[in-house]
Amino acid sequence: MQGTVDGFSYGMVTPVTAYVMACLGAALGLRCITRSLRNEQSWKPGWLALGATSIGCGIWTMHFIAMIGFQVEESRLRYDVGLTILSLGVAILVVGLGVFAVGHYGASTTALLIAGTFTGLGVAVMHYVGMAAIRVNGSLRYDAVTVGLSVAIAIVAATAALWAAVTIRGFMASLGASLVMGIAVTGMHYTGMAAVSVHLHSKGGSWAGGSAYSLLLPMLIGPVIFLVLAGVVVMFDPLLVLGDGDWSGSAARRRPAGAPYGGPSRTPVGAPPRAPAGWSGQPGSFSETPADAGRRAQNRGSSPPRRR
Repeated sequence: MQGTVDGFSYGMVTPVTAYVMACLGAALGLRCITRSLRNEQSWKPGWLALGATSIGCGIWTMHFIAMIGFQVEESRLRYDVGLTILSLGVAILVVGLGVFAVGHYGASTTALLIAGTFTGLGVAVMHYVGMAAIRVNGSLRYDAVTVGLSVAIAIVAATAALWAAVTIRGFMASLGASLVMGIAVTGMHYTGMAAVSVHLHSKGGSWAGGSAYSLLLPMLIGPVIFLVLAGVVVMFDPLLVLGDGDWSGSAARRRPAGAPYGGPSRTPVGAPPRAPAGWSGQPGSFSETPADAGRRAQNRGSSPPRRR
């Protein structure tokens, strides 16, 4: 007997909440990837690991928030605890392969294709491992074409999000990339759910596992807390907040004409001002006005030189 599947039993509450969580995880993860690529002094493995975990937690949280709204009218749903936890680990691991690929090999076409493929596959594998955790009085079956479409959506959109994160500078670019990544995750999820059909058993049975409320809601607390803490780390890192503000290797290209490298904020308090470009320290080595000479002498604690 065919079961009646309802993926929106709470209306748009679960889809919208799931999308927001996917965007949050993607935003944090993509900013961490950007941080590792554009600052040579950053601890690359740490930022990439934080990015992969943020994206993985965002994907996992999105999936199971959306699954709270999934029901089969003729049967109760239970979830296997082991497979539910495994799906989180798979999401972080597979997404991590993609994140570390783009983190170590940069924004080349080959690296982005590899990273996007792994990241998209991480989204898909997490989804279907999470679906395997469902215990229902029947069997789940999938339409192969729709499943393939869901995987393709995840790979293409994840590749586009990574490309935007590593090639377009600025906070707004990363924000836009996270919205694309959120679309990838939620679009893949609901496309995959459209492939599901439930064939019920003729007789009722008993099966182990926790319900959506007793299992999923408590398990969501941990990843959500992690995303909040990761958000705090990002908020207190000025390079991540400002986006294109002061990345190493690009400050020289952005400083105003004639300004010393790094801007006035780089000069320690109490230190003498830096010499203007082209001055060797000898009289006559460059042309300066009396006012400039007076200010330079005053900063050094001496009297202005006499004009000859």
